Amino acid sequence: MPKSTSGDLKKFLLPYAPAIRKLIMSMRAFVWDLYPKSNELIYDNYNAVALGWSVSEKLSHTFCTMAAFEKCCHFGFYYGNRISDPEKKLSGAGSQYRYIKLASINELPKTYIKKLLKEAYANAVADLPEGKQWLQGATIVKSISAKKKRPKPI
Repeated sequence: MPKSTSGDLKKFLLPYAPAIRKLIMSMRAFVWDLYPKSNELIYDNYNAVALGWSVSEKLSHTFCTMAAFEKCCHFGFYYGNRISDPEKKLSGAGSQYRYIKLASINELPKTYIKKLLKEAYANAVADLPEGKQWLQGATIVKSISAKKKRPKPI
């Protein structure tokens, strides 16, 4: 099961504080438990380790994301502009991405986020080309940046 496939991800997260590593892994487990047939896309980027859950192997079919930063994590929606946010809990003023900033898993409004995830997932599935065969339940490392801005090793 992909949830247990975390070797590369744990390696990418090593420079982060234990609380940030725990938070990102907890959020990851939360999404895997709800959408075990989705695909996890991992990006070891310059300024963050980012994860996306997609209904294919493509970023354009991503329905939710998370990113580890030095002092917090983001739980977000790649096309957050297309989902309802009646409680206005999501931040982001750009044309697409919306997120919630977290320092602890206890700050994640799980019931509310589940509703948003359901809508975002349905949108992602609707965006798949009709009849397209798609990969299910894979963990895919999409990119590893050569240069990285990371917290100082702890």
